[in-house]
Amino acid sequence: MSTSVPSRSEVVVAAFDLDGTLTHGGSVFSWLRAVAGSRSTFEATARMAPQLGLAAIRGGSTADVTKESLFANILRGRSLDEVTATSRAFAEEHVVKELRTEVKARLDWHVAMGHHTVIVSASPELYVERVGELLGVEGVVATKMAVDQQGRLTGRYEGKNCRGSEKFSRVTSWMRSEGLLGTSSQAPILWAYGNSRGDLRLLRAADFGVSCAKLGRASKLSGFPTLAEVVARSAAEQP
Repeated sequence: MSTSVPSRSEVVVAAFDLDGTLTHGGSVFSWLRAVAGSRSTFEATARMAPQLGLAAIRGGSTADVTKESLFANILRGRSLDEVTATSRAFAEEHVVKELRTEVKARLDWHVAMGHHTVIVSASPELYVERVGELLGVEGVVATKMAVDQQGRLTGRYEGKNCRGSEKFSRVTSWMRSEGLLGTSSQAPILWAYGNSRGDLRLLRAADFGVSCAKLGRASKLSGFPTLAEVVARSAAEQP
């Protein structure tokens, strides 16, 4: 797979996963602790330990359903306004502590090149949106949480968990909403950056898929060039 930057002047979009890609490790458990407290979060996690273990092994729809059940146990009935405020503060602390500087540098490169940038994450939009603001991306595509008529979280998803094929679908919808798709002969060049099997569909669909996995060639994304390889190639191609 070539990793050269297109020489022609088409629209270029760069989509970055969050957890494990732009930041070190996962963020959901830490976020739940920030919102609900450590005791409530650990108790709910302990009750669901068998389901969570199975979800980690199976992935896919099993993981989606189990994650939603955990959210429902911990978040149901909480005020959206209060959770939003906590989530934004969490995002600010999380970026300071966990940002992967080498991936942020690549994002900055895309911005400097005049490319459109978007974060696409299975984590809740409640805090991913603030992360996007802090990192200066144009858009955020993440898992939406349902809210009842009283302005309280139900703990359920609004739509689907933004993972796997849903990532590509949601990025496509975002590009369409931003007027970036054009005709089939004028489709944007898509770069996609991820680190896990939940990013496979997006990377396969992209013109340029890039693995940011710390395991490198030993990861689920071993079929894609690593970030270090792509950065080196881009540097070599600069005049």
